[in-house]
This record gives sequence, C-alpha cells and structure tokens, in this order.
Amino acid sequence: MSKINSICVFCGSKSGSDPQYHESAQELGRLLAERNITLVYGGGSVGLMGIIADAVLAAGGKVIGVIPRQLATRELLHPGVEEMHVVEDMHTRKAKMAEFSDAFIAMPGGFGTLEELFEVVSWVQLGIYLKPIGLLNTSGFYDPLLNLVEHCIDTEFIKPKYRDLIIADETPATLVDHLEKHQLPHIEKILSLKQS
Repeated sequence: MSKINSICVFCGSKSGSDPQYHESAQELGRLLAERNITLVYGGGSVGLMGIIADAVLAAGGKVIGVIPRQLATRELLHPGVEEMHVVEDMHTRKAKMAEFSDAFIAMPGGFGTLEELFEVVSWVQLGIYLKPIGLLNTSGFYDPLLNLVEHCIDTEFIKPKYRDLIIADETPATLVDHLEKHQLPHIEKILSLKQS
C-alpha cells in the first residue's frame, strides 16, 4: 500500500440533479481532510467544485486550486483557497493538477470532467504518469461510462488489461482505500511530458 498525499478531483461546476452528488462531495472533502490528503482541483467556488473545496477547508484540510485566467471570473475563483495557481490556459491547468497529485478521482460532472478524466486515463495508458484513477460512482452516475469501456474492450479498441486503469466505487472511503492499494497493469512508457 502506498500513501497518497494528494488527490486531484475532477468534478462539475454545477451541483447536478441528485442531492446525493452534493452529499458525496461533502463526504469526500471531509475524508480527505481527515486523512491529511491534499485536495487538488480546478479552483472554482461553484457547483461540486465549490462544495468539495468548502468541505475540505471546513475540516481543516489543505486545498490547491488551479484555474485558467479566463475562467477565474466566470467560475468564481474560490476566495478561501490560499494556494491558488492562476494559469494561462486549460492545457496548463490539467498538467499542473496532474503534477501536484498522487492520484485522480472523477466525481459526477459534464464535458469538462469527462475530458479531464479521459486525458489522464490516456496519459497513464501511455506511461506519462503512473498514478491510480478512480470514479466516485455516486448513484450509479458512471455506470453508462463503465458499460462503454466494456463495449470498447469487447470490440477490441481497448486491451482487456486496461480495464484496470479505472477503479470505481460508490463511497468515498472505499474508493480512497482502493486507490491506495491499487496496482496498475503493466504499462510500457511510450511518451513523457517535458518538465520545465
């Protein structure tokens, strides 16, 4: 088991239709603070982004925000996050969040959340990062996506071993436990990101 010191959480800038999404974000935030795990996230104060950041801060935990300059006003940059990195673009945002994190969790969200999730899955598959990735599958939110992954495996677009790049669980505590114990499939390093 490897100790995770920081987790990047991808999640919606909206709260969604199910109150359970809100409750799950609060629960994950409290858990991260209790386990002394730093939250790395997109820097906003609205939607699930704001809810999880507020929960971590309220429980005395540490938060690192990374937000593009153009979204700092639109997403209402979180005023309570002391370590806030305002960057030039979305690409820099994602690379910085990944750099600061030992693992990733995707909570419910829209296009942006899905894009962030699949980019890091691709990075891990290519050996750019070797970090565990989890889905917080609140109320079965990610069931259709997991079914799509199975379809891609069945149709031979994804190798079966890469099924284990993503682990899913409905409860924050169990998911974080699984991330700390998770063994990635054997991955050959194909590409690397240049570090500045």
